[in-house]
Amino acid sequence: MRTVFVDVDTQLDFLFPAGALYVPGAERILPAVASLNRHAAARGIALLSTVDTHAEDDPEFAAWPPHCVAGTLGQRKPAATLLEKSVVIPNRDMTAALEDAGQYIVEKQTIDVFETKTVRGLLDALRADRYVVYGVVTEICVLHAVRGLLAPGKQVVAVAGAIQALSAEKAAQALDEIRSLGGSVAGLGEVLAG
Repeated sequence: MRTVFVDVDTQLDFLFPAGALYVPGAERILPAVASLNRHAAARGIALLSTVDTHAEDDPEFAAWPPHCVAGTLGQRKPAATLLEKSVVIPNRDMTAALEDAGQYIVEKQTIDVFETKTVRGLLDALRADRYVVYGVVTEICVLHAVRGLLAPGKQVVAVAGAIQALSAEKAAQALDEIRSLGGSVAGLGEVLAG
């Protein structure tokens, strides 16, 4: 069974109190995210990382405060979440062959990574049967990623110790939805032991 790890939006603007759109408590998941990413690298498991990459006047800023503006410090991923061999995939039609990398960093401008022009082609190329998902925010971008990954009938596991929510109540609802759609939720230790 081919597995792909999916690291959702672990960026400085979300993870740390000085960030433009800080998710309270998100800094606590950074060691878990780093462990999962290193685990993937050590076992030759492909890592798909999503990153918000917004223009200064991005339409999303009508709903959310400005955050993760392209080229800013806040838009970056913490060094602990990056693998040595990574490739950034901008949200535009891909004409070149996909590079072989351990980490594919998919730029997005919306909360749903499946609204990008690139993610479906990347997933087709990776040919995974199972996805392990973690990051921020549980009830928003993580949930959208899980929904999209479950749609074609793939196995999807959300890692409870490596996700952070804005609302505990909405996070519980999101995890219930993941289970009702056929996904599962596992602890960090369980994933790392597998």
